[in-house]
Amino acid sequence: GGERATLRGFLDYHRATLAMKCAGLSDEDLRARSMPPSTLSLLGLVRHMAEVERAWFRRAIGGEHDLPLVWSDAGDYQVAYDARGATRSAAFAAWEHEVERSRAIEAAAASLDVVALQPRWGEEVSLRLVMVHVLLEYARHNGHADLLREGVDGTVGA
Repeated sequence: GGERATLRGFLDYHRATLAMKCAGLSDEDLRARSMPPSTLSLLGLVRHMAEVERAWFRRAIGGEHDLPLVWSDAGDYQVAYDARGATRSAAFAAWEHEVERSRAIEAAAASLDVVALQPRWGEEVSLRLVMVHVLLEYARHNGHADLLREGVDGTVGA
């Protein structure tokens, strides 16, 4: 495939990897923190990636600039990481909803050269930049997910 199909494929691969790292775990396991006082957990990563999908696809490319964050009306991106009271069902429902919206926005765009305002940066960004940025977010956080999952039950790989 071309550039767009490649970016789409890698995004979907990393989305699936995050889901796989969380598969088969209880809510309690998903909330297990890496190293207190850090709030980093698998469930926190799922919640954070819902924010990432929303911020970059809906708020930037989709033009929904006034759309609040999923987990914080005050615009605090750190709130998503604190999953102490969160559940798998709520976190995954939000994340899966944002992923589907992101896919629809990307599919509707005429090309990777579509440009829109990223309100947080105050700059225009292309769909290409958004896809690469979100891909990098997943890659980075899937590395965290590898370590978190191993810490929960020893599962490693893929």
